Amino acid sequence: MPSLSQLLSADLDRLRSPASSRSAMGWRAHLTIFNPRFFPVLIIRLSRFCHLRPWLRPLGGLLTWMNVILFGIECTARCSIGPGLFLPHTVGTVIGAVEIGEGVTVFQGVTLGAAAPDMSFDTSSRPRIGDRVSIGAGAKVLGGVVVGSDSLIGANAVLLQSIDAGSVAVGVPARVVKTTADQA
Repeated sequence: MPSLSQLLSADLDRLRSPASSRSAMGWRAHLTIFNPRFFPVLIIRLSRFCHLRPWLRPLGGLLTWMNVILFGIECTARCSIGPGLFLPHTVGTVIGAVEIGEGVTVFQGVTLGAAAPDMSFDTSSRPRIGDRVSIGAGAKVLGGVVVGSDSLIGANAVLLQSIDAGSVAVGVPARVVKTTADQA
């Protein structure tokens, strides 16, 4: 399991784009902990760090609420999130998944959670997101579904069933319209 500093370093690396026109000096000035694309991720990481240490759990809960108030993002500290999380925009985002892989992008208004009220955090009723998945604005991934690595969930899609790696899912309810097998 990566350390907190390794996770944060990978998260910062996701902000740097090779296609960016900013100079390296500009990026250094721009990439601070107060960047609105990084600060919510920092709070998520600190909340998880506290959650894993029983004596710090109350602080983890406070950090979770701070993220809700400041950025409109609710992310349970119970969710294990791999390195390289990228949140281009956060308002209205709810992350109640069991786990999220590395290099995942979650746009605004996304909900990852149980399909029915679940105050006990039953892991069988929560999504699991693979590596390098992109989840479009307004998408909902609900229930105990598995999203395979390298998949794309389209904007406003409502995904209620598991999808294989390399899938593109769109619509309400979401259906797979393309897979990496289609490209072969």
